[in-house]
Amino acid sequence: MSLVSVREPRRLPPLLVDAALALHDNRLEVAEPLLRGYLKRDPFDARAIRMLAELAGRLGRNRDAETLLRRALELAPGFTAARANLAIVLYRQNRPTEALAELDALLAVEPEHLGHANLKAAALGRLGGFDEAIALYERVLAAAPAQPKVWMSFGHMLKTVGRQAEGVAAYRRAIALRPVLGEAWWSLANLKTVRFDDDDVAAMERALIEAGEDEDRFHLDFALGKAWEERGDADRAFAHYAAGNARRRRGIVYDADATEAFVDASVALATPDFFAARSGWGCPARDPIFVLGMPRAGSTLVEQILASHSQVEGTTELPDLPAIARRIGDYPQGLASLTAERARELGEDYLRRAAVQRRTDRPYFVDKLPNNWAHVLLIRLILPNATIIDARRDPRACCFSNYKQHFARGQGFSYDLTDMGRYYRDYVRLMARVDAVQPGAVHRVIHEGLVDSPEPQIRALLAACGLAFEAACLNFHATERAVRTASSEQVRQPLFRGGDRAWRPFAAHLAPLEAALGEVASVYPAVPATLA
Repeated sequence: MSLVSVREPRRLPPLLVDAALALHDNRLEVAEPLLRGYLKRDPFDARAIRMLAELAGRLGRNRDAETLLRRALELAPGFTAARANLAIVLYRQNRPTEALAELDALLAVEPEHLGHANLKAAALGRLGGFDEAIALYERVLAAAPAQPKVWMSFGHMLKTVGRQAEGVAAYRRAIALRPVLGEAWWSLANLKTVRFDDDDVAAMERALIEAGEDEDRFHLDFALGKAWEERGDADRAFAHYAAGNARRRRGIVYDADATEAFVDASVALATPDFFAARSGWGCPARDPIFVLGMPRAGSTLVEQILASHSQVEGTTELPDLPAIARRIGDYPQGLASLTAERARELGEDYLRRAAVQRRTDRPYFVDKLPNNWAHVLLIRLILPNATIIDARRDPRACCFSNYKQHFARGQGFSYDLTDMGRYYRDYVRLMARVDAVQPGAVHRVIHEGLVDSPEPQIRALLAACGLAFEAACLNFHATERAVRTASSEQVRQPLFRGGDRAWRPFAAHLAPLEAALGEVASVYPAVPATLA
């Protein structure tokens, strides 16, 4: 959704026409000085401010774009295009409640605007309003059926609520409309239960040749990797996985050294004296159950088991803890500067933010954002009575599963085998430190143990959460609920072990991963003495 159009309601001055054309051609280095120069002469032109917001958005500076768009609306409250852009920027920042407020204002003025309805459906999906979202998508597609990306978004929503056959049909409709739409092909692959036939493979290979955009190409590579893996051709599959990851990695800023430095600082901070001096701090609520660890390590499975309990609500991967961490200066060292009052306020703020995603009055809820392992010290400080579950899986199986996975957002470490191994090692290192200085604060679920002996492992998991055993937790796959992660279809099936062996045919290609993991792989599920 573009934030700028060269056709505005009033005639543009020539300088703004030049800037708009430069933006249209993505010549940002030309557009920026033109816009800044124009705004120096006329700082009150809402159209120019909106264009500068578009430029900021393309550079990933969504906060700057938001500020500019709010200024444009302050100058021109009826500027609906700027308000629509603001809704988009808020949605991109994972602030769907605020985006909905802007969209409702827009739909009050333009009730038949399909773009507003489409974005509202996506925002509702992030907030768990799936039935309303599906109804909106159906309305949009009835009015404009030749929209491949809307069909794809509709497929995402249907998949989330477990209507898999309809989701597959929606993805297929998107592909029929645009055969090179790589994300639709990947969405089929990402169901994990759809097997591509020979015609599909031929169509994807043609699309890979014809696709002009890197985004289509890397999605197609990930999907073709799965197709050839299903056929037992590990070399050909890995070639596609490697190509897709390389293309994706080029567009991502990720620094493994920065992650290592972050963990170094966290380990140095996490001492017995640090926690002893802050005993009794934070919000005393017991509501949250944090399920964390590596992506693709079984966190969705653990959440599904817990959400099958009558006292626990499953939510999703909540963005709230990282958002709170970003408000702490010099993080993580800045944790040492928090006061008892501030720690309690942050815990209460987390609960307020998380409440947006809650739909029941069950006393406990699950936040299953895997990357919250990096914020385990923050959890212990602001929510000391929350339960922390570390979902851990064999490092080679887990990391290769990540390497095969294209994530919609985040997980920048996962597109390079060395980065991945270092990330897994740093995760284990920080969790080992917490185990050492706060024994029993974290309950660990070893994925292979859960698969091999589900009942004793599930009983131990429930006990760690302070919950009585319920048989429904053994039959988690029968629990009907929305699941918004890559494992959505897998957790709707009984436990199986095959996925933990999937990396073995690719072992010859995984030397960089093995080197980065070191002893973390060879002693699993134990932790190397050098890290403990």
